[in-house]
Amino acid sequence: MNKKYLLLFIVQLLFAASAFAQYPKMDKLLYGVAYYDEYMPYERLDKDVQMMKACGINVVRIAESTWSTEEPQDGVFDFTHIDRVLNAMQKAGIHVIIGTPTYAVPTWMVKKHPEILAITPSGQNQYGPRQNMDITNKDYRFYAERVIRKIMEHVKDNKAVIGYQVDNETKSYGTAGPNVQALFVNYMKAKYKTLDNINHIFGLDYWSNRINNWDDFPSMVNTINGSLSSEFAKFQRQLVTDYLAWQAAIVREYKRPDQFITQNFDLEWHGYSFGIQPDVDHFAAAKALDIAGIDIYHPSQDKLTGVEISFGGDVARSMKGGKNYLTIETEAQGFPQWVPYPGQLRLQAFSHLASGANMVSYWPWHSIHNSAETYWKGLLSHDFEPNPVYDEAKTIGKDFDRLSSKLINLKKKNDVAILFSNEALTGFKAFGFGWGTRTGYNDVLRQYYDGLYHMNIGCDFVDPTSKNIEDYKLLIVPLLYAAPDSLLKRLNAYVKNGGHIIYTCKSGFADENVKVRTTHQPGIIDEACGIYYSQFTEPSNASLKADDWNLKPEDKRLNTWMELITPTTAKVLAYYDHPVWGKYAAITENTYGKGLATYIGCLTTSAVTDKLLTDAVKKVGLWGADQQIAWPVITKQGINQGGKTVHYYFNYSANETNLTYPYSNGKELLSGQNISKNSDLKLEPWGVKIIEAN
Repeated sequence: MNKKYLLLFIVQLLFAASAFAQYPKMDKLLYGVAYYDEYMPYERLDKDVQMMKACGINVVRIAESTWSTEEPQDGVFDFTHIDRVLNAMQKAGIHVIIGTPTYAVPTWMVKKHPEILAITPSGQNQYGPRQNMDITNKDYRFYAERVIRKIMEHVKDNKAVIGYQVDNETKSYGTAGPNVQALFVNYMKAKYKTLDNINHIFGLDYWSNRINNWDDFPSMVNTINGSLSSEFAKFQRQLVTDYLAWQAAIVREYKRPDQFITQNFDLEWHGYSFGIQPDVDHFAAAKALDIAGIDIYHPSQDKLTGVEISFGGDVARSMKGGKNYLTIETEAQGFPQWVPYPGQLRLQAFSHLASGANMVSYWPWHSIHNSAETYWKGLLSHDFEPNPVYDEAKTIGKDFDRLSSKLINLKKKNDVAILFSNEALTGFKAFGFGWGTRTGYNDVLRQYYDGLYHMNIGCDFVDPTSKNIEDYKLLIVPLLYAAPDSLLKRLNAYVKNGGHIIYTCKSGFADENVKVRTTHQPGIIDEACGIYYSQFTEPSNASLKADDWNLKPEDKRLNTWMELITPTTAKVLAYYDHPVWGKYAAITENTYGKGLATYIGCLTTSAVTDKLLTDAVKKVGLWGADQQIAWPVITKQGINQGGKTVHYYFNYSANETNLTYPYSNGKELLSGQNISKNSDLKLEPWGVKIIEAN
């Protein structure tokens, strides 16, 4: 096919997939598990269904992990396990979500086409782990499309099937082989037209990296150019967006109007779900889906705070412009250190709902007896018998069933947003805060998000493509290292028209091609911030000088980075406390037009972050009754489908606590008790109360 027409076809495919995506109508909370009949050591499907029914499980997710069982040899299909589960679940009245099994390839495929295994910066992958393939490989795509179509033809009319999950925690997996290189070169030709443009924009004269012939375009695997590596990362994210849209378009050919398409996006991983995923453009990839899905895993026991549940939920809800989402995977027991204390499973389940989830589903139903995830335990332990976690899940299932009409489709309206940027994330990653420094983009972002969470301020996420940035009263912008002039001018206008913005250090530094601006820093936003700087350093023996902040000396300490700021029109909130750098500002605030811009030119402790956030929240008029409630009590709220406000109260501690309920009279939904304004609420350890206000 002519390349021009191939590109046009891809664009049309993406448009079609996005255009037909529509949010599914849901009238019942989904409480589910991932279920693998294929893994069972002995026959027990009927017993599992019986235990699921007793637990209130009303949906299972199947088939996404077992391509080699569904197609044991090339073109030989065996859907025995799918049929067994579908028949059993349909008879039991349990819904099913079918996953396309494309993230783990069978042995016969690799033997026949070893080039399907991705070539990455570490060399060619070997068979064994999942997600080892090249998602652009034409032979892989042939087999993937074939198995998707065969499964869809087989299951689409089954009334138990309510939706489809395309692939699983999809990323590009570092694919960078010759075919990917060829695609990247074509991408660069289409975007930048000439090599002279590329050489100039990306500064390729440095170290003789200049490219003088398209045939000489080097692999990105070992590039030392941060601009090129960031562009390649953007290209790899686009591969994921295209791949998921391609799968969704195939599924959409078969699915019924009452069935949905989703995907279980995951987050950056720091031993648990932590931050914005650098390998996926979630907002772009979600356009081809009917409903966003998320996988959220988090510390438990004494380390349970709920912040990862809240963070993942806010990201997922924001993917589709505030629409409700599905928690497709979360832990029941998980790792040994994650086995929940009594009450924590309930606390976690309702925490998902409070952020706008319409489904909570555990991975998996049953612990697995061998292979890689043997000791990532499911809702059932290895003996498949009831256990304390299963017994607690039964109470959740009953409450989800009883209270669905009150808790489903919770609508949330927030006045605070965090502006994140995949381009800034990968651009910053190329340089960071200097060699050997481990602090990354998500470390900074999470410090601000966690501060908002602890003060019970609801938060959305926006990215540079978002149309609704101007709708928020307060915008937090962490490490906006790489950004086009147009975005920075838009943010200046946001402030000028009355918005309050908080920038961290390293914002406005480079353009969209990760080329450092030749002006004073911070580039362009210096106008709204009323500052400039040209030097930065490490804060050796430096802290903050802000005597009126009433902070302990250790709270004023700095780490990793400091910019030596000179104010032009800005008010200085804190100087550096240092014998040499003490004349420079560290944190400033500037009135610009009708709004306010705060700039934080250093990495501070959470105590300083929290003080700045508190001050900003008060200045935009958002400090209210919920902010009188202190951590470890977390409160969230939203409007239910009956038009009433639902207030959630969570006690993330092992100690009983009391608070005063500040809103209008209502009913506590879990107990059925009437609650009057200003009455005392007692929260047991790891307890939860849900009040529907009249």
